[in-house]
Amino acid sequence: MDGFVAVLGATGRQGGAVARHLLADGRRVRALTRDPSSAKARRLAEAGAEVMRADMSDVTTLRTAFAGAHGVFSVQNPMICGLDEEVVQGRNVGDAAADAGVRHVVYGSAGIDRAGTGVRSWESKVVIKAHLLRLGLPLTVLRPMALMELMTDKDFYPPVSMWHLMPKLIGGDRPLLWLCSDDFGAVAARAFAEPDRFVGEDLPLVSDVLSINGCRDLHREAFGRPPRRFPMPIWLFERFVGDDLVRMWRWLHDNPVEADPAATRAIVPSARSVRDWLSSRAR
Repeated sequence: MDGFVAVLGATGRQGGAVARHLLADGRRVRALTRDPSSAKARRLAEAGAEVMRADMSDVTTLRTAFAGAHGVFSVQNPMICGLDEEVVQGRNVGDAAADAGVRHVVYGSAGIDRAGTGVRSWESKVVIKAHLLRLGLPLTVLRPMALMELMTDKDFYPPVSMWHLMPKLIGGDRPLLWLCSDDFGAVAARAFAEPDRFVGEDLPLVSDVLSINGCRDLHREAFGRPPRRFPMPIWLFERFVGDDLVRMWRWLHDNPVEADPAATRAIVPSARSVRDWLSSRAR
């Protein structure tokens, strides 16, 4: 528990959840962001974090930010930076963490831990993990599949992707693996608290297994109405966000993925089901 944890993406969805849980556990947090003046950064500072500017594309800023850190939480967002830049940023984080002598890196990955799926946003994470391992860093990899925020958050285009395109491409009855970002943060904080238990682990994270049709039924139960739909042709969606999400959904249609929620609940017993999470959002 000695030393602080440097949290990248601290004003984002996953990094923000990690920072909040670490602070709640009494850990010292250095919250790293490209814009320390943002409202989210200010809220982290008010909660007790040290907020510092860092840019994952600039390894020099990372070396400064990691100086004296016990741990580093690393996550990249290819929807913002692009897939090639995601790999650059992930490698930069590893290089800077190795130079700083960081004693535990928790990497927020996603998807399937193997090459050859053809899903570029999963393949990039395989490349980053391999680089971190080559550096000899004490590493924990966390791999959620689908975040529950897909059902509600506007920046995920929920009326388009979750309720229109995903069931068309994956299949409305195909079971999917769900986790909310807050529970992801709780798992990451637990990993930092128990390095002897978690260093060397690659953990698929799931707190519920449910089809999109099942999620739609629970949305209606929680909100009193079905989710809104905004039909959009696949070609137009790809024009906005690229073709990798469509490739991912088609892969999941042909390749069902299994994971046991009990393994995640062994780490965080309070990890929420889709029903509980949607009910909390409807309040």
